[in-house]
Amino acid sequence: MTQSKDEQKLAYKEKQISLKKSIKEDQKAMKHIASSKTWRMSKPYRRVKQLLFNNQKIEKNELKDVIEELERALLQAEEQINELTLKDTGQTTLAIQHHMRTMKEKGDLVASLDKIVDDKTSYQANYREALIFAARLYMRAEQKEQQLIYEKVLSGLSIEEIPEFMIRSGLEKDAIPLQNAASFRGSLNMRMRKKQLQDQLPEWPLDDKTIAYQFVDNLNIPTPQVETTHFSLEDIKKQEGIVIKPVDGAGARGVYLVHSIDDIYDVKHSVSLTSWEALISQMQNDLKTEAVSEDAWLIEQLIYEDKTNKIPARDMKFYSFYGKVSLILEIKRDPEIRQCWWLPTGKRVDTGKYEESLFLGHGVTKEEIEMVEALSKNIPAPFLRIDFLAGEDKLVFGEFTPKPGNYEEFNQPIDQLLGDYFLDAEARLVNDLLQGKQFEVYHEIFKNNVTENDGGK
Repeated sequence: MTQSKDEQKLAYKEKQISLKKSIKEDQKAMKHIASSKTWRMSKPYRRVKQLLFNNQKIEKNELKDVIEELERALLQAEEQINELTLKDTGQTTLAIQHHMRTMKEKGDLVASLDKIVDDKTSYQANYREALIFAARLYMRAEQKEQQLIYEKVLSGLSIEEIPEFMIRSGLEKDAIPLQNAASFRGSLNMRMRKKQLQDQLPEWPLDDKTIAYQFVDNLNIPTPQVETTHFSLEDIKKQEGIVIKPVDGAGARGVYLVHSIDDIYDVKHSVSLTSWEALISQMQNDLKTEAVSEDAWLIEQLIYEDKTNKIPARDMKFYSFYGKVSLILEIKRDPEIRQCWWLPTGKRVDTGKYEESLFLGHGVTKEEIEMVEALSKNIPAPFLRIDFLAGEDKLVFGEFTPKPGNYEEFNQPIDQLLGDYFLDAEARLVNDLLQGKQFEVYHEIFKNNVTENDGGK
């Protein structure tokens, strides 16, 4: 990364000070080598080399001792290799995964996990302390120098690691920006923890597709024609032009597009099935492998982008933050899955996800984004992904998704962007609640469902 002139000037100034100390530090370092772990581990090798070099006769007991020392040294070396492999920043993800798989095959992984966790914690603590202390060294520096250092340090700290004195400086006039502290990953992880503590959060009842359809119907959002009954495998009758999906499902698992009885598309596996019997067999396999957790299925109208040519509608997934759309995922599933990411401005964006299967996509209109934002503003939650199908002439509602899959895979810029949207949404929601916003449609839907579940009591 190219340094600015201010950074170069500051670095040169401090380099001159450090050069005066370097000779003394080098002399101290030499004294530590003889007592180092590496030097101690090499002792049996040096001993064998010395014996062989001097042509000394090696006694049997002495040889046994040397072999035992070598075995211990080899074991220590293997442990050190495992440790250094994870410390090597040049390792690719595949290389690390291969290393971990090899450790599992050798039976070493379980025994090593505590050490890996301890090492990660220790190294993170060391780096955290180094960065925070670096910032402390500039607490009384000139504002320009202080801001330069604080911004660099903040880029390496997570939200919970930022010390109070840096947060304090972020609240002053000409404050340093704290956007590096924002994280969608962190906010959503905390949201899941809140769900554990409170059992239910406002967005989660909408994960039930039946309730979700009732809710959006009341807001005049187009929905597919849906059978109100949940079906078991035995109850599903042969039909055409339908989508079969699990009542409780995610990631396209157990979703089937039935164009006709002999033309059925398995969305998850991107394969075509040529008979109803093949469909039932695959659904049974979904249950057997627990890809689908329960024998309860929904049947709804199959929405087409081009019905004549049997081209199913593309998915349009809106990352929505209480009335604001921040990101849109467009997915084409037939003949193979392809993705495209959009900002609400209409600009394509790199998110770090699905890089191997991107396509150009068609995008959405300003009016469609406004429709989704209006829907999102009726839900008392900071975040929901709202999924639609891009039909031949309009968007048709699909489902609400409180927790998108693999959200940890977003790159840092997108994670921070969505993190800012999340924090902003939480603040706006609290303000609206304090001002008395009622969310009438939301409460009406849940009042009706509670009444029905209680048998009208």
